[in-house]
Amino acid sequence: MKVSIVQFRSTLGAVDENFFTASRLIEAAKNSDVIILPELWSTGYYPTPVSDFADIDGRRTANFICAAAQKFSVNIIGGSVIVVSGRKILNRCLVANRNGEIVAAYDKTHLFSFAHEDDVFGAGDKIVTVELDGVKCGLAICYDLRFPEFIRKIALAGAEIIFIPAAWSLKRLTPRQILTKARAIENQVFVVFANSAGVSEVVNPSGEIIAVSGNGEEILSAEIDLNERLQVISAMNLLADRNFRVD
Repeated sequence: MKVSIVQFRSTLGAVDENFFTASRLIEAAKNSDVIILPELWSTGYYPTPVSDFADIDGRRTANFICAAAQKFSVNIIGGSVIVVSGRKILNRCLVANRNGEIVAAYDKTHLFSFAHEDDVFGAGDKIVTVELDGVKCGLAICYDLRFPEFIRKIALAGAEIIFIPAAWSLKRLTPRQILTKARAIENQVFVVFANSAGVSEVVNPSGEIIAVSGNGEEILSAEIDLNERLQVISAMNLLADRNFRVD
């Protein structure tokens, strides 16, 4: 499976401009199986008041990624965008398949209180997996990475690859790179981390970075060989060896 991370720094609050940039980069990455955008790519992270920039029920974003997915026959993990749904404002990731159909929606579960996300966004309350080209994929957004029990639930739901759109500051690059490796190793999954700020990466189940980007606008592509994951599990099946008999 060829995955491509569309990495770019959005212009804060310039929604039309950011949609244009995303369109241009998606077309450039069209020869992929899965394209993933970063967190809050349509607005930047994050303009206030967020309600002024919210996509009502995610309709504009859904129409956009569905049209691109169908046009190029590619699966698109639509990063995340500010969505208003009823009385809630959410940080939502939408996924479109090759046929241009929305097949999954995930709302960010862990809100970054340091940036006051919990003051403006509602929190998601469920894990989400989706099958793309026969591969079980899990979804998380940025800060979710810091919560091992949450990522473990995604792995237990059968995810082989976990896709994580993010807007993670490079000031905290070292812990983030440790965490992507740890989440990959302990769950024996591939981790695809798409970061608007740069240094996006693809990590294999052994915790090795198989692709990493620079800091600027870039398309980072990597071939994911799922047989590699099976080989790691056959040598040491961590999930099967869990022991719950201790207090």
